[in-house]
Amino acid sequence: MNRQIRFVGLGMLVLFLALFLQLNYLQVVDANKLAHDPRNTRIATRDFSRPRGDILSADGKVLAHSVPSNDIDKLLRTYPAGALFAQIVGYYSFTYGSDGVERQYDGQLSGRSAPIGVNNIGGLFTAQDRSETVTLTIDSRVQFAAATALGNRRGAVVAIVPSTGAILAMWSYPSYDNTPLASHNPKVAAQAWNSYQADALTPMLARAFRERFFPGSTFKLVTASAVYDHDPALATKVYPTLGALPLPNTNHLTLSNFGGETCGGTLPTLLRVSCNSGFAQIGLDLGASNLAAEANAFGFDQRPPLDLPNPAVSNFPPASSFAQDLPGVAKSAIGQQDVSATPLEMALVAAGLANGGVIMRPHVLENIKDSEGQIVQSYQPQPWLTATSAATALTMRGLMIQVVQAGTGTAAQLPGVQVAGKTGTAQTGNNTVHTWFVAFAPADAPQVAVAVLVENQPASNDFTGGQIAAPIAKKVIQAALAAG
Repeated sequence: MNRQIRFVGLGMLVLFLALFLQLNYLQVVDANKLAHDPRNTRIATRDFSRPRGDILSADGKVLAHSVPSNDIDKLLRTYPAGALFAQIVGYYSFTYGSDGVERQYDGQLSGRSAPIGVNNIGGLFTAQDRSETVTLTIDSRVQFAAATALGNRRGAVVAIVPSTGAILAMWSYPSYDNTPLASHNPKVAAQAWNSYQADALTPMLARAFRERFFPGSTFKLVTASAVYDHDPALATKVYPTLGALPLPNTNHLTLSNFGGETCGGTLPTLLRVSCNSGFAQIGLDLGASNLAAEANAFGFDQRPPLDLPNPAVSNFPPASSFAQDLPGVAKSAIGQQDVSATPLEMALVAAGLANGGVIMRPHVLENIKDSEGQIVQSYQPQPWLTATSAATALTMRGLMIQVVQAGTGTAAQLPGVQVAGKTGTAQTGNNTVHTWFVAFAPADAPQVAVAVLVENQPASNDFTGGQIAAPIAKKVIQAALAAG
């Protein structure tokens, strides 16, 4: 009998130890996983009932704010700036989660990432408000100028400070209203979400940093930089005046200049008039390895370290992919075939040339303040890539100035301000073109670099990067310099 009692007692002890270990595993080892499980509605309900910090623009405009609500969630997230900032600020939705700054800096906005200090030690034991305010580098005046200048044309505008990587504007059209997504009424949120998802114009797609396009002739900045970095003798080579370049290893296929124009000369002239036949031959002379290396140095095939979720990777094919495709080298040198870039990437190309060859890490965070208004974190500018040498960047600056002063980019000229830029008119293959303009100003002491894309314009001589995109860039540069 005593033996049986001992067995029962031992069994109960084993069960107790197993229960003890399981409870400790759930509360310590697996706690974080369980807390963030999307099926854990208790955590979601708690988060929607607690204070959440504001999101502000660089010039003090309120972009996101929580107000009292007469329901179980207690607080309702509102977005006073609406569509103008939706693709940057994102949304904070019980039904659809979060995106943008709301997602990237959720820990700071909710207070979960705030350190415990002397002033808020009570937060360990009470529901004390530890939410923090996030201030962005985006200036509402520059953002508004970008949206106004682009109008109702599909496309995107990015403006960035070359020396710091601070983004002043990042606008995509169309955009969407993020306010209904935060509604506590699931029917209201679902109606908005479903309408956005069904819209063929994809208003929730942030074209500025999440979509890639043929960069066209704006990529010639990378090709020209590759000449000075890898084979400087090509800069003084005189390329023949042609209307179209015969492509190697093909049966009489050619690469034509836009609008049937003829052009030739040395690299500075080719860049100023954006000569396709000349730059295609430059690409062949450079070779795929040099082109691919330069593109990679400027950030292609690398995910930009932007502090927003899911920035797209711009693409330049690996050199090996051209082993049996010399025509592809020629087309890639002018930003066509399989070359694709986000407007953010092309703004970073311009910013790198403006900043002596160094591309800074792009960012939208300016600072974070605690509930008492004290700055607890400020963004510290950091280099991302050394794209090219200071000497090459200086040379490219001079060539880009000529594009604006006496080339394809004259529509970007500003009184009293020297602008350095490059136009682009990319063939889409659908009888339309993407019109581009990238630039920085003032050229001798750059304060802002911009990239403008206007999608799917008619394929005619009246719709080029110089005519469509350059005037938009001019207005954004003006706004940025005035706000600075």
